[in-house]
Amino acid sequence: MSPQARRSARRTEALSRERIVDAAIAVLDTAGEGGLTFRALSEHLATGPGAIYWHVANKGELLGAATDAVVAAALAATPPRTAPDPSPQERIRAVALALFDAIDAHPWVGVQLSASAWQVTTTPRLLESTGRQVRAMGVPRAEWFTVTSVLVQYILGAAAQNAANAQVLGPDADRDTYLDDVARVWEALDPEDYPFTRVVGDQMRGHDDREQFLAGVDLFLAGITARWPPAS
Repeated sequence: MSPQARRSARRTEALSRERIVDAAIAVLDTAGEGGLTFRALSEHLATGPGAIYWHVANKGELLGAATDAVVAAALAATPPRTAPDPSPQERIRAVALALFDAIDAHPWVGVQLSASAWQVTTTPRLLESTGRQVRAMGVPRAEWFTVTSVLVQYILGAAAQNAANAQVLGPDADRDTYLDDVARVWEALDPEDYPFTRVVGDQMRGHDDREQFLAGVDLFLAGITARWPPAS
């Protein structure tokens, strides 16, 4: 292939919508939402802003497409935890952990999902992957929306909060030292005003965020099972 043909092939690849979204994800991961500009994206793709506008109308559409791409990839990478037929609870845990890990790796996704709770593409994707399992657990049809949306809200909210905490703490901070310092403050509170907080301070020290997140999912699943026991 001639040098001109190679340049043409690279240009065609760079100007596809998929390539633009992938580049946007890379920029968001390194520079955050504030760093995602069409100028920065043009430099990343080595093309002009006009070519990008041909595929994406504005930054809002680009953020939505990038968010949906990350969520879709996370949901696609959730193989059954057991063979040959995982239970609905196991499938929900797999989806929840996939989303937790995706938002942990891409903290801006949590912000976008919180800001656009009813995003046209992403929300149906999340509701479908979780709602099918809620239905399989025997929840009555009249309760599908409430149960599924509350469960999805917990998954997204807790995952986003974890990612936000990690960003505030910073990549170079010692998490164990930070938690130990916080626990010491809690344990030093007035015992009459904070009898509960003083006791759980030691439990908070060194806890695993991912395990705590999954424990929350299990509490939801236990509540669903208690409310609507499986048919014998």
